[in-house]
Amino acid sequence: MPSVHHAALRDIRPETLYRIVALRTDVFVYEQGITSEPELDGRDLEPTTELFWTEDGEEIVATLRVLADGDITHIGRVATAKHARGRGLAGELIDAALATCAGVVDISAQAYLENWYGRFGFVRTGPNYPEAGIDHVPMRRTPRPLRPAAPG
Repeated sequence: MPSVHHAALRDIRPETLYRIVALRTDVFVYEQGITSEPELDGRDLEPTTELFWTEDGEEIVATLRVLADGDITHIGRVATAKHARGRGLAGELIDAALATCAGVVDISAQAYLENWYGRFGFVRTGPNYPEAGIDHVPMRRTPRPLRPAAPG
């Protein structure tokens, strides 16, 4: 049974971190051909960055990272192993990540996933743009206001 985990880089076992980076490399470098930007960009090392991952046995089958930049949080590096897609694993990670985010959350979504991210409350905030040779769209999720309690 797959299980969701998250931690800062310094708190992740080396074997797990290796598997997370291997999955990101498989998806972004080998599968999507992104070589114009480094996969290891230094942001994972920041003390406020959290990595999220799904383990199925000893295998990492999905991952993402959460970057805190002041009042805005960014979710990125969302990746699922090719053989594990269609099982809702990335959605579970998005839900887990959003549960830790109190304020505004931005995402640079691959354009074909705009509707998928919309299911989590993200809305488009600008025009499409190329990033690493792939069509992307800026999206934002703002906190939903709490409903006042009903009188009585």
